[in-house]
Order: sequence, then C-alpha cells, then structure tokens
Amino acid sequence: MKMPVALLLLLALCNGIRVFGEKSNGQCDHKLTLDPRPHTVSILEFGAVADGKTLNTIAFQNAIFYLKSFADKGGAQLYVPPGRWLTGSFNLTSHLTLFLEKGAVILGSQDPAHWDIVEPLPSYGRGIELPGRRYRSLINGYMLHDVVITGDNGTIDGQGLVWWEWFTSHSLNYSRPHLVEFVSSEYVLVSNIILLNAPAFNIHPVYCSNVHIHNISVYALPESPYTVGIVPDSSDNVCIEDCNITMGHDAIALKSGWDEYGIAYGRPTTNVHIRSVHLQSSSGSSLAFGSEMSGGISDVQVEQVHLYNSLSGIEFRTSRGRGGYIKEIIISDVDLRNINTAFSATGYYGSHPDDKFDPDAFPVLEKITLQNIIGINVTMAGNFTGIQDSPFTICLSNISLSINSGPSTSWICSYVFGFSESVFPEPCPELENSSTSSSCFSILKPNGRAAVL
Repeated sequence: MKMPVALLLLLALCNGIRVFGEKSNGQCDHKLTLDPRPHTVSILEFGAVADGKTLNTIAFQNAIFYLKSFADKGGAQLYVPPGRWLTGSFNLTSHLTLFLEKGAVILGSQDPAHWDIVEPLPSYGRGIELPGRRYRSLINGYMLHDVVITGDNGTIDGQGLVWWEWFTSHSLNYSRPHLVEFVSSEYVLVSNIILLNAPAFNIHPVYCSNVHIHNISVYALPESPYTVGIVPDSSDNVCIEDCNITMGHDAIALKSGWDEYGIAYGRPTTNVHIRSVHLQSSSGSSLAFGSEMSGGISDVQVEQVHLYNSLSGIEFRTSRGRGGYIKEIIISDVDLRNINTAFSATGYYGSHPDDKFDPDAFPVLEKITLQNIIGINVTMAGNFTGIQDSPFTICLSNISLSINSGPSTSWICSYVFGFSESVFPEPCPELENSSTSSSCFSILKPNGRAAVL
C-alpha cells in the first residue's frame, strides 16, 4: 500500500540527528537539529496487519533490512500508521527513524517464544534477575549511529502483565526483557511517544553516548513488580526532559554495572542532565542512583523536577562489594508531594551477582548536593545510612519539608558527613554541625561547569 506524496513529504520532516553549539548549563542545552530522511516506507508495504492478533515480527525485520540499504544515502524512515501491530523482538539500524502515527500501537507479544534469548551484558555478568542469559528487548539497537524513535504520540505497549505474573511466581528461566534497549550506540533520540506496560525497564541505553529523551509518557501499573521508566546505564551525554513517568518501582534510575563485572568493564554513567520531569513511583524511588553503580556515576545535574506519590523521592543506593562511586551530583529546584521518605542514601542495598565479589571494594558517595527543595506531606525527611569504612558526604541547602509525622523521626543518619544551611526540619548533627561547604558540589552559571566549592 503506497501513501500519498503529500503525506510522504510531511513524514520526511521527521529527521536524522545533528547536534551543534557550545555546552552551556547541561546536556539538555545542546542544540539538537534533525536532518531530513530522504526515504520513507510504511510497514504496510511489508505485509503487516494491524489487527492486534497477526504476528508482524517478520514484517518489521524485513522493513528494517530494506531500509538499511539507505544508510549511506541519508537514511530512511519506517512509518507505522494507526492500528494495533503485534510483534516479537526486532532490531533497528543506523540512520533510521521509527515513526509512530497517532493511534498506532506496537504491541509486544505475550508468547515468550517470540522474544529472542541473548547473552548477559558484560558489566553485569548475568541476567539482572536470574543467572545466565536474558530475553532480548522488544525494540533493540546494537552499535548504531543516528537512530530515532518518535511520532505523533503513538504507543509502544509491552503487554507486561503476563511477564509480571511469571516473575512473581518464579516461572521464568531468563531475566525479563525491556521495552526499548540501545547497546553501544550513539546519537539516539526518543521523543513524542507513549510507552506502556514494559515487562521490566522501558528505555535502557547501555554503553551509549549522546542520548536525548524528551516529551514522552511512560506508565505501568502501581503493582507491577520492579518496573522502571528510564535507565541510563554506563552511558554519557544523556538528556532526559519534559517526561511524565509513573512506575511500579523506579521512575528514573541511573546505573553502571554490577560488582566485579561493572568494575572490570569500567564504563561510568556521566554527564547526565535531567530537567522538567514529573516522576511517580509506587514501591521504589522517583529518582534513583544505583544500586548497580560499580562503573561509577558522576557529573549529574537534575533540576526543575516534580516528584510525587512515591515511596522515596531521591535515593542513592550502594553496597559493600560494589566499588565504584556516586559523586558530583547536584539536584535543585525540586517539588515533592506525598512522599514517604524525601531523601535516602544507603550502603546496604541490593544483592550480588555471585560470590566472586570483593567485600573490600567499598563504594564512594561524595560531593552530593541537594538544594532549593520544597516538600508537602512528607513522612520522613531523610534516611542516610552510610558505610563505616566509607562514609557518605552529602550537602543540603535551602530545603523546606512539611512533615506529617513527629519530629523525632524526621532524620536518621549514620556514617554520613557534610554541610547544611537553611534546612527545615533541622537535619542530623552530622550535617548540622559542619562548618565548611568545601565538600559540596555546585553549578557555576557563567560557564555552565560544575565544580567543588
């Protein structure tokens, strides 16, 4: 089925990625432009059927194989019109735009036989949930350059309910798949779409550079087990902005590998900018760091965020044996509503991939600044539980929380140091009595660079 020329010209406006301009206050301030894709085809041209029942995996695979031939000719676009397009897992290619029209729904098959089995990520050494291999994600990119998933608020629905049931009943032989995963790719854009009901993670860029995610909505049922929205993992130059995310577990979680495998792989998550997002988490954290952070997490700027109806607002997670670091983090201009624990940092979170981890690999958590934060209907202000052999350093500034419990439970602190000013309720003595801000992290506006003060 051929589309009218006018429609093809309109769709050609969905383009390839180009980034220009000087770095300003964060990765999201990079200028991002889109070069036209000179070639466009519809998934209908490859025999796909939009009845929600016919399996279209072959159609997607054939379409992308065909469009791969245009990689050196300016790239191409695969147009998905309105309808319900059932598919198993498939791979994208470089210089490709996957465009989902309004009313288009890509449905993940509920038959695990339609999802490939792949080797674990080297920085994890095994599946995140089970030893051994894992299910491939629904939509995948491996070693790609210039790839776009966008549309007019089209939808990718993982139909994750069956996967959640298999997970809770311990019926799976492999770790659950994600909805969208990019591995070792660069110049990735995801925008103007809706993601629903992922089996596990929704968007997982791992070992990637220059990733821009904006103007998307992500949702899973509150009771969905360990579903996570966006997971930058051992990736750099990442922007997440103007997103609405509601998850069963974490809304956004930054990671970088697991224990000895993450240490050996040695790729950090760094230069991440998150702003203008609305995050909600039922059983986890609106914004989480770790606990798999053995490759390191640093140079993260979070601003103008709204966190609500969550078990935890902002949480830093690690454990003895992780190694690695979480440092040079600044989180500012935050609105908290209906949060159990506003801030949490723990050195006793999560498990280990096997018994080969080094118990003397202590993680470092330092140069963390939380500032300009208002919270309403918060149960506990903060719970900072560091590690005796590797205490945490955290700085608090200009924070006002409306606590709905007694003052004796506002803060819990152990093995944590730092600095605080203009914080209510008054924080722990370990922070309250510090006399210097030299261990704090801040943004210097003139050149946009972060610095230790």
